[in-house]
Amino acid sequence: MKKTIALALCALLAAACASKAPAPATSAESGGEKKTFVVGYSQSNNAEPYRAQLNLQLQHFMKQYQDIELLPIADARQSSATQVSQVQNFITQKVDALIVSPTEPAPLTAAVQQACDAKIPVIILDRTVNTDCYTAFIGGDNVLIGRKAGEEAVKLLPDGGNIVELRGILSNQPQIDRDKGFREAIAANPKIKIIADREAKWLKEQATPIMQQWLAQHPDIDLVYGHNDPMALGAYLAAKAAGKAEQIRFLGIDGLAIPDGGIRAVQLGQLSATFIYPTGAKEAAETVNKILHGQQVEKEQVLGTTQVTKDNAADLYKQFDLSGQN
Repeated sequence: MKKTIALALCALLAAACASKAPAPATSAESGGEKKTFVVGYSQSNNAEPYRAQLNLQLQHFMKQYQDIELLPIADARQSSATQVSQVQNFITQKVDALIVSPTEPAPLTAAVQQACDAKIPVIILDRTVNTDCYTAFIGGDNVLIGRKAGEEAVKLLPDGGNIVELRGILSNQPQIDRDKGFREAIAANPKIKIIADREAKWLKEQATPIMQQWLAQHPDIDLVYGHNDPMALGAYLAAKAAGKAEQIRFLGIDGLAIPDGGIRAVQLGQLSATFIYPTGAKEAAETVNKILHGQQVEKEQVLGTTQVTKDNAADLYKQFDLSGQN
């Protein structure tokens, strides 16, 4: 009997949650004429290569849908206040669908709720918010990716060693999860220590001077774990300038197929490995199209990862490169 009651309660809760999200559109026709759907996207920060690439990919894949117009992408520049304003502006414009990559979860929650209340379908891309009133979430498993990076660190340092960790914005959930998974994995070898960690806000230019300080303070760094490739490469540049790059291993995350991205860095031997963090752009475009045409979508779409090594880097670059040059 208890099991029956529990199942019934789960069904009621599921129905209640589903009822919070806006219903998808049911027709592309308006007044007998074919309708063009308008989609707004608020990006957290265009300055990060990962997000710039995400923007390009989203524009690329969205063009495949002739009746969907993607408005100019709004850049929040790592400001939650700016991003809240952008989301509210899209709501005022009455867009047909909204995509948001939140800078921070808490400040954006109310704005996403406002869009939901306005019956605008919302896709949360990459980073979470503190409400379930959205239509779909698309993103990677950052704990898993952090754990895989930690497992690689254990392989690279079988006899133990000292690690420094370059973190993203401390309030960002991906940063929290990438740190969590990594620390769980390196616990397999008690001789591995994290001797320093600092916020570098996902940016190469912030990571380089931090690494310069660490090199002066810690002559025995064995491995750098960057929460993304730009920070890992910023540390690599500092180590190279100090003549210590050959002594240190570098791990990153993102694995972008661009000339200065992580896959190429692995090919060049600058990074020992990186882990592809899918942009979700293709999935976001597909999901928007389905929503606007009244089709059902998965509410939680968690994307997988692939470790990039010297052995598979060339093939992965060709697979993910959208420049048309391969």
